[in-house]
Amino acid sequence: MRLLVFFDLPVKTKEQRRDATRFRNFLLKDGYDMMQLSVYCRICRGQDMVDKHVRRLTSSLPPAGCVRVLQVTEKQYERMHILIGEPRPKEIKATEQLLLF
Repeated sequence: MRLLVFFDLPVKTKEQRRDATRFRNFLLKDGYDMMQLSVYCRICRGQDMVDKHVRRLTSSLPPAGCVRVLQVTEKQYERMHILIGEPRPKEIKATEQLLLF
């Protein structure tokens, strides 16, 4: 399962820029990969992990702006089309997961 975070944060003042940077750094430290400038994605193993990360996001929200979270299955994520440009090495759709028994 994938968790996608989209955000539009104000960056007009120094404090707003600091809040936006703090939020982006939180996403990176929490295991998200940047897909685009304000779109981040991470893999979650099940609904419990999704719920946990949504709670973590909620507790780390900046004071202003708009943050949206979208949960998609691996099957839905695989159907994404990149319409312009080349995928970055991290972005290549390698959805095979290691299974340990």
